[in-house]
Amino acid sequence: MRPPSRTPSKRMPSESMLSMRMTLTLKPLRRPWLWLGLWWCAIGVVIAASLLPAFLLPEVPAGGDKLEHLGGYFVLAAAAVQLYAARRSLLRAGIGLVLLGVGLEFAQGLLTTTRQMDVWDALANSAGVLAGLATVLTPLRDVLLHFDNRA
Repeated sequence: MRPPSRTPSKRMPSESMLSMRMTLTLKPLRRPWLWLGLWWCAIGVVIAASLLPAFLLPEVPAGGDKLEHLGGYFVLAAAAVQLYAARRSLLRAGIGLVLLGVGLEFAQGLLTTTRQMDVWDALANSAGVLAGLATVLTPLRDVLLHFDNRA
């Protein structure tokens, strides 16, 4: 005897449904998975660099680390603008990046012995996210779309 089938409401979405849902929020890029994968790799690099021991990092002038935080999160958020078409997806990416920045500051204070939590770093991260998301208001918002579909 066959086991009873699940009702449609209890079924997990199939991989193709998840894939379709994900691509609907992305811009119509020719190689969306390449660009999305590179974005996730960049996020991984930021996580790794944030948790590296301080002695492995290059020396920067006083206050220079705030510019690094601002610039790094600007690039991540501006890249999200290049990838996502839906405003809701951009908002989620922005909130996620802000939470990542704050979470990494806590992790530096709690999980490392050579790094310290810094509220100003978290604020620089958040400012970078806001500035990066603001690129959606400029003609630069579709640079990757034009490049990817032309290449």
